[in-house]
Amino acid sequence: MLRFLTAPAHALSVAISSFTVIMVFTGIRPSNRISPESDEMMVIVLDNSNIRVVVGMSGGVDSSVTALLLKQQGYDVVGVFMKNWDDTDENGVCTATTDYEDVAKVASEIGIPYYSINFEKEYWDRVFQYFLDEYKAGRTPNPDVMCNKEIKFKAFLDYADQLNADYIAMGHYAQVKTDENGIVHMLRGADGNKDQTYFLSQLSQDQLKKSLFPIGHLQKPEVRKIAEAAGLATAKKKDSTGICFIGERNFKQFLSTYLPAQPGKMMTVDGVEMGTHDGLMYYTIGQRQGLGIGGNSDNSEPWFVVGKDLDKNILYVGQGFDNPALMATSLSASNLNWTTGQAPAEGTHMTAKFRYRQRDTGVTLHYHDDGTATVDFDVPVRAITPGQAVVFYDGDECLGGGTIDAAYAHTNELQYV
Repeated sequence: MLRFLTAPAHALSVAISSFTVIMVFTGIRPSNRISPESDEMMVIVLDNSNIRVVVGMSGGVDSSVTALLLKQQGYDVVGVFMKNWDDTDENGVCTATTDYEDVAKVASEIGIPYYSINFEKEYWDRVFQYFLDEYKAGRTPNPDVMCNKEIKFKAFLDYADQLNADYIAMGHYAQVKTDENGIVHMLRGADGNKDQTYFLSQLSQDQLKKSLFPIGHLQKPEVRKIAEAAGLATAKKKDSTGICFIGERNFKQFLSTYLPAQPGKMMTVDGVEMGTHDGLMYYTIGQRQGLGIGGNSDNSEPWFVVGKDLDKNILYVGQGFDNPALMATSLSASNLNWTTGQAPAEGTHMTAKFRYRQRDTGVTLHYHDDGTATVDFDVPVRAITPGQAVVFYDGDECLGGGTIDAAYAHTNELQYV
């Protein structure tokens, strides 16, 4: 429902918590400066009470504040807790139980109904099996990207439709805007340290059109302050880390539960044997820790993983953070997704990230007939890792992304799988 009011610009000083208020200033002079004494504004009040938003609540502060803000804006808010993993930790404590209890507390504090849904099968089939398959192939997957695409914004969205949702919302740090043609554009979150568009790069236009991001314009400390001011039970709860829905684990021990390890030789790219590795799946490109190699009298620089040979089960290592074997000038990518539904033109220059929280690098995109693309870098980039996501940006807009298949130093493929 729309309600139109006209008033002097200085007259509106009261917050209307049950509605969304849009202020459109009129009578602006050629200088484009607004005078609070004489300029008028039209106030468009949107009644949100008939718009249902189903919020994915994890039991953390971000999704709690997401639900709170939507409730304050007058939406019909429903909270849903997703259980995607039998996550009993090493001490025998099921963290999902604790998280669900926190969801229940927050829902009660906000005054919204809440439900729980089990997506363990969907998570295993769509995310965890992919996770294992990638490690079997010697690559380093990004389960968070797949989790968002297949669970949070697909399985969850399907369930929300059963609850007659108009939109879904999560506690992600991202923003969206809709252009004059109805196309939704995804923008980086205002908090550069928390921006999560990297992990949302595989979302489709249909998924974005059904999604709200209420905390995307906020800084993380602001989110906590809002939670504290509202007295939410999760206000001081520690942020979750680790694999999406699985959490923090002893990674080596966890992975060995599902995949048999195959120890093999550890060598330099020149063929010098340096020891043995515990299994290629335990190592990623650019890794320093866990190699068990010290410096020598001629070179005291640390050792890093620079490549893998899956067929021969060899782990390649090299000395120096900027070892030439780690520096790539381009990559090949597949599984390309463009969030607006429209691919950038051939040869478009943009920026890209190859890891979360990495600084953007200028790149140029070249397509191939098989649906893959070559991404040329403006400057060499260190430790490009097959299996990880390459995510493209135009300024603050996240254009989409793909999966890194291989890295190249000029025309030569590096020692990667």
